[in-house]
Amino acid sequence: MDTRRFIEYRNRVVGAVSKAIVGKDEVIEKVLICHVCGGHVLLEDVPGTGKTMLLRAFARAIGGSFSRVQFTPDLQPSDLTGINFYSQKETKFRFRPGPLFHDVILADEVNRATPRTQAALLEAMEERQITVDGDTYPLGERFLVMATQNPLESYGTFPLPEAQVDRFFMRLALGYMRREEELSVLARRDTVDIISEIKPVITDEDTAFIRANYRNVRVSDEVAGYLMDLVEATRQGEFSFGVSTRGAIALYKAVQAAAALSGRDYALPEDIRAMAPCVLAHRVAAGAGLRRADAEAKLEHLIDRIPVPVEGAI
Repeated sequence: MDTRRFIEYRNRVVGAVSKAIVGKDEVIEKVLICHVCGGHVLLEDVPGTGKTMLLRAFARAIGGSFSRVQFTPDLQPSDLTGINFYSQKETKFRFRPGPLFHDVILADEVNRATPRTQAALLEAMEERQITVDGDTYPLGERFLVMATQNPLESYGTFPLPEAQVDRFFMRLALGYMRREEELSVLARRDTVDIISEIKPVITDEDTAFIRANYRNVRVSDEVAGYLMDLVEATRQGEFSFGVSTRGAIALYKAVQAAAALSGRDYALPEDIRAMAPCVLAHRVAAGAGLRRADAEAKLEHLIDRIPVPVEGAI
């Protein structure tokens, strides 16, 4: 396994995106892990922290096209997938693709759209294809969706059901920058100009190699057992419902990708501890009347309680 190629891949993408998004290398790397694993991101944060700029810069770094869709109650599924329209010039129906046919999609405030429109987005995410009037259109290999939810407002929203939230590979939050970082952003030129200068730093061949080989990362029986200890602990009464098998598979993949991008061909318990909060927290529920933050806090405490395999056993 050529670990140098994984490190170069990570450094190129994170280095390019960090030119526009200051101080968020850890979040950028997690978005890259989602891209490598073929997953999608649910981003929950307050407005104005750089969600759109992050994804726009990421799209340019990987050489993909970008589309931002503002979700509203009157948004229809066909506004996402596209429509067949009659061309008088050609005297036949033609297909006009919707924004989901771009490579990188920002579904902004996804909880403001109706469940029917949300379902159209989630179907494309899961199947990686779109069907319109009986015709099926495959989506590109670089297809990545980042859906955002505004945690401050609930009026006029349609929260995603837990079964649909489970389809997101990770849930992330950008958060505010540190004081020094924010001062540097205030004084520099416009972020849009910086993003416009970002050039693709990887090729489709690079991504194909990474996706084909990151699963070769060795996960010892002890580390895999530690992962399952954590997953099974979420199913034993502390939560209304625990992590699904889909969630366990997602964590396993994320751990392998994180190890590979760190230049290792083996996984460590530290990889599980680093990936578990963002891969699992949105897949558990703390109980009726409790906030989502309560589920995250309970999961953090659970992770701290699970015994970590000792080094000699790995």
